[in-house]
Amino acid sequence: MSNQKKYLPLILGVAIAAGIFIGGKLNFSDSPDRLFSTNSKKDKLNRLIDYIDYDYVDDINTDSIVDVTVNGILDNLDPHSVYIPKEDMQRVAENMKGDFVGIGVSFYTYKDTIAVIRPTENGPSAKAGIKGGDRIIMANGDSLFGKNLKDVEIIKKLKGPINTKVKLKVYRKGEPELLDFTVKRDIIPIKSVDAAYMLTEKLGYIKINRFAESTYKEFKKGLDKLIHLGATEIALDLRDNPGGFLGIAEQIVDQFLEDDKLILFTKNKRGSIEKSYATSKGKFEAGKVYVLIDENSASASEIVAGALQDNDKGTIIGRRSYGKGLVQREMDLGDGSAVRLTVSRYYTPTGRSIQRPYKKGHKDYYDEYFDRLESGELLDPEKIKVADSLKFTTPKGKIVYGGGGIIPDVFVPIDNSMHNETLTYLLRRGFIGNFVFEELEKDRHAYDDISRQDFIDSFEVGEDLVFAFQDYLNLRADSKVTFVAYHEEVKQYIKATLADQLFGAGAFEEVFNQRDIMIDEVIKLSDGK
Repeated sequence: MSNQKKYLPLILGVAIAAGIFIGGKLNFSDSPDRLFSTNSKKDKLNRLIDYIDYDYVDDINTDSIVDVTVNGILDNLDPHSVYIPKEDMQRVAENMKGDFVGIGVSFYTYKDTIAVIRPTENGPSAKAGIKGGDRIIMANGDSLFGKNLKDVEIIKKLKGPINTKVKLKVYRKGEPELLDFTVKRDIIPIKSVDAAYMLTEKLGYIKINRFAESTYKEFKKGLDKLIHLGATEIALDLRDNPGGFLGIAEQIVDQFLEDDKLILFTKNKRGSIEKSYATSKGKFEAGKVYVLIDENSASASEIVAGALQDNDKGTIIGRRSYGKGLVQREMDLGDGSAVRLTVSRYYTPTGRSIQRPYKKGHKDYYDEYFDRLESGELLDPEKIKVADSLKFTTPKGKIVYGGGGIIPDVFVPIDNSMHNETLTYLLRRGFIGNFVFEELEKDRHAYDDISRQDFIDSFEVGEDLVFAFQDYLNLRADSKVTFVAYHEEVKQYIKATLADQLFGAGAFEEVFNQRDIMIDEVIKLSDGK
């Protein structure tokens, strides 16, 4: 195949997609010379879309062509420049905004019916009297049950403008008739801070799952609570945190760094540099901080870890982070869709870029986790590959490296007992959560007399419950699944899920962290061991 034929699909794709950005109609009386002249390339791209619309032999949905082609163009850029179709924009915007308007319940479809796992604490449904285990049968006269009902349709019927009311009919076990509730829709937070509690008398813990618009307020609330409880040290857990807004990460770092310390700087293709410095707002500048990271900590998570590491503030614990040092800006495409385009690189205070290479293509880039796994890097810090040419030095003389994520100060290997294919399968398919829900359904009042803290500290999952879970799997799993080798780990997951469905508000993390080797390492460091 000649080079021209080889690259023809890409060239055509670029041409089609570029038309989205330009818009407008062409005058079809233009001469061929003008159509193909380098001075009229914008006209040429628009004309191509119009030719397909008006003259192509078959009926073609040019919107779908455009969507596919935009993705094709972005596939030839960096891995983090992405297209967001208009049908996904609301969900993406809500996730990053940190809230939405709704009735405030977490649910799953159980036997073709909406089963409430738990109403949002102090949310509209909780205030109206909705309880865990309730089945929502109807909303404003529309049925909400049946095999063909999808979660998207359910959510659409339950959401609506703020302060509008929705009339619900609810089945509650033990009640002879359906119950009627009127729920006034309100703003429902999407939590980005999963937990904030004390690990020891002096060591507080905060878990952040992403950096959304609301994250700093949530974080600050958690930090203030821990300070009030006597925390002089903070474990900031950024494991599995894919990032988010750069500005939110800067605000969080500011709580730990002294005035005028450099947090990061960004540089665009024109060489323009913007620097961000800590201010006088920090409430934890005198305290110790431990930052927990792993191979899934990316972007804004790495900004936090890199800024603290390069300023010799605190200790970074865990495994080498993801390695994303690119900054995106969301740009509206005019039809409800958008593109998040990489517009600059960010650098930590010592001047290092932690972006890992992506020249071999997106597949190799996203498969790097498996390379780390196969190389043994997740178990042995000596297997981490570093380049001497990307060596940097902090003000106190500590050596740090760029070119591929943040390398922790204290390495903690991956815990294969808690991170393995069997447990991952059980969690992703929702088996543990659904099983726990069904167990609670048998007698929700069985836990009425146990407090949240007593449950976390003292409750033990019995062997009978574990065997019941195995029986549950045998009936529902696509293939035979056994967890004999992970018996104790499954117990821990069942207890954590029970805590979450009973109490919410970080109870899952408090239970789960009791078996977490990285948390154990933080506590040892805090105790000086």
